[in-house]
Amino acid sequence: MTSTALEPDLPAAARPAPRSLATVLAVVGIPVFMVTLDNLVVTTALPVIKADLGATLTDLQWFVNAYTLSFATLLLTASAIGDRLGRRRIFLAGIVLFTLASAACALATEPWMLIGARAIQGVGAAAVMPLSLTLLSAAVPAGKRSAAIGIWGGISGLGVAVGPVVGGAVVDGLNWQWIFWLNVPIGVLVLPFAARVLGESFGGSRRFDPVGLLLSAVGVLAVVWGVVHGAEDGWTAGPVLGALVGGAVLLAAFLVWESRSPAPMLPLRLFRIRAISAVNATSFTFSVGVFGAVFLLAQFFQVVQGYSPLESGLRTLPWTMAPMVVAPIAGLVVDRVGARVLIATGQALLAVGLAWMALVTTVDVTYGSYVVPFVLAGIGMGLTFAPTASVVMAAAAETDRGVASGTSNTIREVGVAMGVAVLASVFASAGSYESPARYVDGLVPAVWVGAAVVAVGAFVALLIPGPRRTR
Repeated sequence: MTSTALEPDLPAAARPAPRSLATVLAVVGIPVFMVTLDNLVVTTALPVIKADLGATLTDLQWFVNAYTLSFATLLLTASAIGDRLGRRRIFLAGIVLFTLASAACALATEPWMLIGARAIQGVGAAAVMPLSLTLLSAAVPAGKRSAAIGIWGGISGLGVAVGPVVGGAVVDGLNWQWIFWLNVPIGVLVLPFAARVLGESFGGSRRFDPVGLLLSAVGVLAVVWGVVHGAEDGWTAGPVLGALVGGAVLLAAFLVWESRSPAPMLPLRLFRIRAISAVNATSFTFSVGVFGAVFLLAQFFQVVQGYSPLESGLRTLPWTMAPMVVAPIAGLVVDRVGARVLIATGQALLAVGLAWMALVTTVDVTYGSYVVPFVLAGIGMGLTFAPTASVVMAAAAETDRGVASGTSNTIREVGVAMGVAVLASVFASAGSYESPARYVDGLVPAVWVGAAVVAVGAFVALLIPGPRRTR
């Protein structure tokens, strides 16, 4: 583990012995798998939760968005606190909070209880995700860093990808509460393991930015709330218009504040680095298009074709298994091939896969029609996860890696929330859960929108510099 000038001198006995790459990957990877799994683990369980808790479509969106919004809002703050108070300390605190909130999710008996517990889960996840990458980058030699980040990206991608399968399996075998109970023993076991293996490290001395945090959090929340309620309440309704306009004003004020603050939460100078600005823009479009589509597609096999949650999850395996293989390979070859080629190719494959799904989707479509587009989408996701993280870590100065990682994850998580809100709004304006035909009426245009957004990201990815110009 590397040190900075701010790290206290530890006696030899207090410093952890050098650990193998596999050991370090395990202690940062298991918590990352948990927090990324919970992005979409509820998707295949949503029809069951909807019936059990009497939830509405708006509630279903907030079961996902409460997690992603609190996650996104606090990523940068968690990175700053970790840099100042100790990355390992805050990483471990995040594991504790995430584990306790998972138990609260399992005990929820009303929609508002589950939404609140999911929001607290997101707070814990915000401390785990960016600091795991920072701790990993500091713990491995530079020559192994791209490979390590590739494996980390594969773990992260695996958590996102297998979420629908795990959710379906648990709901079928037990009940939906066990989706969250499973996190508890894992968190309890990994906590002492991580505390023993990881050494403490600190970043640059950064003050907190409460004004920036408040402006960004309320601004994003207002915009997402407006989009979620727009299709149901009407886009010209006073509360919806007020939320959208107010959120836009707050986000503009956030950018102005950050440009003038002596200690900004989001250093805008990072976006003057072409590699970082291009890859973050691509990550945003990727999250909007893909996760918004997954939110609806994961429910298709249950709502339209009558399969159980497990049967539905298993049918997504051609999509979900591909990133497990492709992401580590992408991490190994990114230095030779270049992130631009991998990411642009991945986005193009995703756009084609989503467009193909939208084209073939009908009430009585056979499963075989989805296999090839699912595989294309899975390969596209695998080509995206590791190279985007590698670009950010390579382009940022060593003292900025914590905030750069937090910024990248923030943008991606805001994209997840916006994607679920926007595509669910498109769905609600054209369809509903009333019948299989009405579900397809809403699903098809929503997935077309997702494909178009990802296609934009494919072109943006071409702006990423080649490997020799990234730094």
